[in-house]
Parts: sequence; C-alpha cells; structure tokens
Amino acid sequence: MDLTARQEKILSLLRSDGQVEVGSLADQFTVTSQTIRRDLGKLCDLGLLVRTHGGAKRIAAVANREYHERRRLRAFEKEAMGVLAASLIPDDCSVTLNIGTSTEQVAQSLAGHKGLVVLSNNINVINTLIGTGVRELILVGGTVRPSDGAIVGEDAVEFISRYKVDYAVIGASALDPDGAVLDYDAREVSVARAILRNARTKILVCDSTKFQRTAPVRICSVADLDYVVTDNSSPPAFQEAARRGNAEILTVEQSNGGTDKRS
Repeated sequence: MDLTARQEKILSLLRSDGQVEVGSLADQFTVTSQTIRRDLGKLCDLGLLVRTHGGAKRIAAVANREYHERRRLRAFEKEAMGVLAASLIPDDCSVTLNIGTSTEQVAQSLAGHKGLVVLSNNINVINTLIGTGVRELILVGGTVRPSDGAIVGEDAVEFISRYKVDYAVIGASALDPDGAVLDYDAREVSVARAILRNARTKILVCDSTKFQRTAPVRICSVADLDYVVTDNSSPPAFQEAARRGNAEILTVEQSNGGTDKRS
C-alpha cells in the first residue's frame, strides 16, 4: 500500500486507542496539522479509518458498511486480483465462489471461460455469469440476506456439502500476520469453511488492507490454502506461515512486473 512509517504508526494508534486527534498527532510526530490531515485523508481513501471532526476513528467492522460502498473501495485493485485469480482456473471445471466484493470480481473475470460449473451462495456472482459460456450455474439454497445477496446459515452449509468441486474461491474481512484468515459473521464463516472442505484447490482473494483490520471469527489458516491472491506484499510472518503450509502468494504487483510470483 506504500504507507509511510508515520501512517503505519497512526494505524497502530487507532488499533490500540480507537480514535486519534489531528493536534495530538501533529505534536507527537513533530509535523504540521496539514500533514496529518493529508495522512488521514489517504488512510480514509484506502478504507482504513473513518474521518471525524478534528481527527479519525477506527473502522469497527467492515460488515457494517453498505455493500455498494465496499464495492467502490480499492475497485481497481480488486479488478486486477479478479483477473489474476481467474487465470488459475481452467475451462471445463467446477468452482465455488462465496460472498464478497473481491469474489464478485473473480466472477467477472470468469465470464470468458468455457464449460464451467459454478456454485455460489452469492446471488451477484450468479447474475454476473448468466448468459456467459458457463455450462451450469448452481445457486446455494437457503435464506437470502437482502443487504448483499448472500445466502448463509446451516441450510447453505448442508447444500454445499453435497458437492465436491475443483476450485474454491473465498474472500475474507481480515488477515492476521500469524496466518489467520478471519471474518465477522459466524454464519458466513460456516459457509466459507464448507466451501473449503468441499474443494480440491483452495484460493483466497483478499487485498492487503485486510492486514490493517481485525475480525473475531477464524475461517482457516493460510496454511490450509493453495493460493492467496492479493494486490501487494504481505507481512513477513504471513509469508512464513504460507511457506510452512506450501501456500503460494500471488500479487498483482509482481504479476504486472513480470517477476516470480512465488512469495
């Protein structure tokens, strides 16, 4: 994300204190108030904090945001991640995608594939792929959440458990440097776990801002995955956890640069 050391420290203060003020930050870092406001503006644009009068506060839960607002956050990066993730999936195979704005971008990039069988608990994914070259679209059964088109809960878990697909593509709300993949809603986590259990190759698509967020419910460890597709470099501890589990981290930055994709 190309954050400065000062901006990283501001995020650290937000995680510990919950909110910060421009004046106190300017004094602490011995810079002008205008400099701090620019820092807060950049961090707000990245979706890492919420501006307040005279300062900023921590984002308590991304899940509380309107879904259409989350679609706009880091839209360019999500589109590039979608292209990269879709390149891992061949024609004429089966794939499950879960709820999330990043997985929706993967679906957009899969629209040019042929002969796919696609299973999803995300109505938006199914709608995206209607009329494309897919062989079959399967919408997970259960109750639809009106806010984002997600189908979650035990009915969805049972439905997914009837299938065994070639590829699973999931998103997450937060990533911990120790390798934990996290979310806010236990119902969504149950579905994500079912998707992973019933797939041969497991792909996580998650942008690097998720390392700046916390969530309470564990989906899995990075070591349980085959690929992590992200937009930028990961913390060294996360890379080490991936190496221990033979998970490959692919970044848009490296892919565009033509360098080795392996973390």
